[in-house]
Amino acid sequence: MPTVSVKRELLFRALGRSYTDEEFDELCFEFGLELDEITSEKDIISKEKGEEKAKGASDVVLYKIDVPANRYDLLCLEGLVRGLQVFKERINLPKFEKIIPAEGEGQRLIVTEQTAQIRPHAVAAVLRNITFTKDRYDSFIDLQEKLHQNICRKRALVAIGTHDLDTITGPFTFTAKAPSEIKFKPLNQSKEYTASQIMDLYRTDSHLRHYLHLIENKPRYPVIYDSNGVVLSMPPIINGDHTKISLKTRNVFIECTGTDITKAKIVLDIMVTMFSEYCEKPFTVEAVEVVHPNGKTHIYPVSTALGDLCVLRERASLTQTLETPSSLAKLLTRMCLKSHVTGNGNHLEIEIPPTRADIIHACDIVEDAAIAYGYNNIQMVIPKTYTIANQLPLNKLTELLRLDLAAAGFTEALTFALCSQEDIADKLGTDISATNAVIIANPKTAEFQVARTTLLPGLLKTIAANRKMPLPLKLFEISDIVVKDPNADVGAKNYRHLCAIYYNKSPGFEIIHGLLDRVMQVLDVPPNEENGYTIKAAEGTAFFPGRCAEVFVKGQSVGKLGVVHPDVITKFELTMPCSVLEINIEPFV
Repeated sequence: MPTVSVKRELLFRALGRSYTDEEFDELCFEFGLELDEITSEKDIISKEKGEEKAKGASDVVLYKIDVPANRYDLLCLEGLVRGLQVFKERINLPKFEKIIPAEGEGQRLIVTEQTAQIRPHAVAAVLRNITFTKDRYDSFIDLQEKLHQNICRKRALVAIGTHDLDTITGPFTFTAKAPSEIKFKPLNQSKEYTASQIMDLYRTDSHLRHYLHLIENKPRYPVIYDSNGVVLSMPPIINGDHTKISLKTRNVFIECTGTDITKAKIVLDIMVTMFSEYCEKPFTVEAVEVVHPNGKTHIYPVSTALGDLCVLRERASLTQTLETPSSLAKLLTRMCLKSHVTGNGNHLEIEIPPTRADIIHACDIVEDAAIAYGYNNIQMVIPKTYTIANQLPLNKLTELLRLDLAAAGFTEALTFALCSQEDIADKLGTDISATNAVIIANPKTAEFQVARTTLLPGLLKTIAANRKMPLPLKLFEISDIVVKDPNADVGAKNYRHLCAIYYNKSPGFEIIHGLLDRVMQVLDVPPNEENGYTIKAAEGTAFFPGRCAEVFVKGQSVGKLGVVHPDVITKFELTMPCSVLEINIEPFV
């Protein structure tokens, strides 16, 4: 969960009253938040860098508040105060208004086709006649950083640029150029650099170096110019110094570029709704026209004018708890979801403001109603339906097999459900396309690229990590594997597999074969072809030729057993032979 640090004095001034620490903790709890820590800048520096470094730091009390990860509207003081004030019914929910300038007077952002392979999407808006103070300015900058780390996924999905509109002239152009063709003075620098020099400049920067990888290997870098050729920014790395905002800035041009248009819209909505209250006409935002490479135009922000409407059918159980639909509407309004009863009194019309991008389903609305009502106020009652809980048959079978395999002298291992493509393909002598594996689109590391399609690599890596243990090593695992399935609603399906391995100076095929017989005995599957199990000679890229068999149960193939191929053993950095059994246990449920 993200943590928001706010100055206690500033927070209480904005709320219009003071609280004791206990009272504010209780208020946070009622609103679905958590007051995580009460500290100060001096305490934070002292903990991180020592008391010597903390000398001279501020003693101002800070509240560190844990905020739900999807509540982007609570990541700054402005949104937090607004949410609490509406919740306590001290203010009405503000009505946001989108102002569309007369034709020819508004700002335009032109997106060129060169951006398509790097950061194809851009949205923008203008905050007119805004008044900054030091605290407001700090909050404005801090919100950008929190959004970058949260919904923007460290600028990979969206990068935010804020500019002093009075220092530049539209229309603006979002394009991509070769690094040598881009030259400007970066934010807070004293001279101009080319894009390549900028990348070298920030390679050791503790903050910006984490974002360089997003574009450094691209042949072109994204850049935004005004009509006079002034560089506004080189997203997602750095803004230009020419357009930096200050306490004197009156008109702010906000642009969000990225690879995800939905996230870009949400980020823009949050930025303008949080700080439009400081405009000369509060809660207004000036729209910007974005021209796409295909000639189509869109006006942004999209949803700031009125918000979205949805109709919620009032559930019987919820009515019983909250008494009437009108009381439910009142609770939702306290959660910044303006609501009123319509029709025959069993429907609610709910206005979802642009600040509430977390509302994507009716259950999100019901959850907010429950928070406003107070979970502690919901009375516990005995269910009207009499039920007895029961273990899922597949899980029950899994637990029973674990006991029997342990009794047979095998030690259970639990390995990662994700692995590298090399583990399930190259090391096992097959091609990744033949594995039908589910590939992770944005893996965190090379070790977690795909969902495993077999349990064998995990056990081989476990043995490799325990080679110094006394021989023989006898391991087993009963876990899920994942394969693509076009007939499944999510495009993939899980199967529960049993895998056992024997590692010693001799292959020990007879031991693995004996384990198969024991498993079938426990499952009450007799050794015959008609209604039992049989094994037939087979081939497999992971197995030694002539030392592999396929297991059939009632004519259906459920897995294989055999001696692992020497090449596979070597690739997993092992030195001795081993035998393995892997079967699908779901047909036995």
